[in-house]
Amino acid sequence: MIKIPLKNFNISNSLPFVLIAGPCVIESRDHSLMMVEKIKKISNELNINFIFKTSFDKANRTNVDSYRGLGIDDSIKVFQEIKKNFECPILTDVHNENQCSVFSKYVDIIQIPAFLCRQTDLIIAASKTNKIINIKKGQFVSPNEMPNIIEKAVKVGNNNILLTERGFSFGYNNLVTDFRSIEIMKKTKYPVIFDATHSVQEPGGLGKSSGGKREFIPALSKAAVSLGVAGLFIETHNDPDNAPSDGPNMIDLNNLKPLLKKLIALDKVTKS
Repeated sequence: MIKIPLKNFNISNSLPFVLIAGPCVIESRDHSLMMVEKIKKISNELNINFIFKTSFDKANRTNVDSYRGLGIDDSIKVFQEIKKNFECPILTDVHNENQCSVFSKYVDIIQIPAFLCRQTDLIIAASKTNKIINIKKGQFVSPNEMPNIIEKAVKVGNNNILLTERGFSFGYNNLVTDFRSIEIMKKTKYPVIFDATHSVQEPGGLGKSSGGKREFIPALSKAAVSLGVAGLFIETHNDPDNAPSDGPNMIDLNNLKPLLKKLIALDKVTKS
């Protein structure tokens, strides 16, 4: 299995899972700092390697008036403050080639959104930063196609690749997780991440925004961990019902620690 080094730990399908967690989008400086502080505290208590995730821009919203984020300049300031105060690895997604070089100076992992996973120029631009690249498998892509996407990154010399499962399109406004996908992608030897929160999303399900069923997050997380994944991607919020983006499929921050305790125990059994 390939091990991807990050800070003082490694990411691998054979090692204890890492936690990629945070709110869907940057809402404000204060909210972001509060969230990273609380998630980091939980991670330290449970001895989990933690990567803070949040988006500076939600460029693929259902409705043109949906909240998108703080934008580039203000988001960079937030990322800098997180680094300074918490020394925490950061993951954020990008939507075009220019953003790759801009954010590579401030984050540790560049994420390719699922909708953009086949955009060759974007994959290449992200890979040329030599940062870790998290490629989210598109809702329209089979796991057997992922080696083609991996090849685009490897061809420009970047082997620091993570692959994320986040469900497959299943009729209108529904996603389904085929857990065979995790096993198939693990054959590439690259670390596989399971996105437990976007897997319960209902894209466009509320008409002008996406819906979701967060009550299924624990069950899907347990299923993924039982297969032996390198990490869990869990969007979380202190008040998900009033979050400006993807609230229906984010887990309440108060429920994060109890869930992680169960997942850690299951992970130890799986990888023993």
